[in-house]
Amino acid sequence: MRILVDANVPAADACLAPLGEVVRRPGREIAPADLCDVDALVVRSITRVDAALLAEARRLRFVGTCTIGTDHVDTALLAECGIGFASAPGCNAEAVVDYVLVSLSTLAERQGWRLAERRVGVVGAGNVGGRLLARLSAMGIDWLACDPPRVEAGDVPPEQAARFVSLDALIETCDVLCLHTPLVREGPHATHHLLDAQRVAALAPGTVLLNAGRGDCVAGDALRARLAGQADIAAVLDVWEREPAIDAALRDLAEIATPHVAGHSLDGKLRGTHQITRALCQAFGLPCRVTLDDLLPAPPLARLVLGPGLGPEEALRLALRAVYDPRRDHDALRREHRARGMAAGFDACRADYPLRREFATLEVVLPTAERETARWLAGAGARVTTA
Repeated sequence: MRILVDANVPAADACLAPLGEVVRRPGREIAPADLCDVDALVVRSITRVDAALLAEARRLRFVGTCTIGTDHVDTALLAECGIGFASAPGCNAEAVVDYVLVSLSTLAERQGWRLAERRVGVVGAGNVGGRLLARLSAMGIDWLACDPPRVEAGDVPPEQAARFVSLDALIETCDVLCLHTPLVREGPHATHHLLDAQRVAALAPGTVLLNAGRGDCVAGDALRARLAGQADIAAVLDVWEREPAIDAALRDLAEIATPHVAGHSLDGKLRGTHQITRALCQAFGLPCRVTLDDLLPAPPLARLVLGPGLGPEEALRLALRAVYDPRRDHDALRREHRARGMAAGFDACRADYPLRREFATLEVVLPTAERETARWLAGAGARVTTA
């Protein structure tokens, strides 16, 4: 078997080399000629898998994307051609929720407010949004959600039904708005420019808008105009329209601006590689002999001991940042843009991404009396012990 893999897919050799020859190419450079003698293709979100790319794919039997999203893949075409397909839903969802919590915690410190006093609106309650809601609930943070497809499908627990409202109701009543929707361009639940100019204008002064879903779900021009004009809301943006050639002016106006790396934990990447390896083995009738535990190394910071008197929000901020600080990626994006230009700089940040683990890999040790702090940290996803 010959398997063509995006060069940025980690552990591809460990997972796939036992199955055949592994050929690596940068995701944006994968071309039709590369697929003429390939049996399987493994990509990430930057490779558009469509009729043009598959024009010379005579042997291709399987396509896998090591990502949650699938809008870069023409799945209908693959089905028509009899080519198997798999994605990796949920692989990096925990990392995205880590990103949301540490970004909001950082912004709260910078602007002088408390996360515990905010109502968080979550748009999209799937793999990422659902996990975010679970952590917010465990921390005791007030929330509302919007997910019409899930409501229509009856896929909302009865005890939470009153908390699922319209997007406009979320905009009217929430202090923080977090977007975690897939990109859907057509149909009754289209999400392209879900936050259009009218909804961007309707955001109340003081609102924090965080988008770690898809860049095209927000009208970037309207958001840039609101931030540049009234300057009365704050934006945390990890995803952008026209990636990698993103809007530099919007980047400069965002409180935290990162290059589509919210889910770029090592844990999430290896989880995605392993999920696609299992799917590929199933498609070809082969055994999968590699486990996720075989791939995951020990975390560089496994244990953090905190003293008394910090308070829940300060303890959370210290613990989260010990594992991951989004300001590093914010600064890297600006630095690489200056050094390499917009598109090349954006891709360089992603290709050369430093080691990052998930919050769940950290054990936090607290004094026994710090019960409220322990509840917050455990709710946020850390492993908490007392001493």
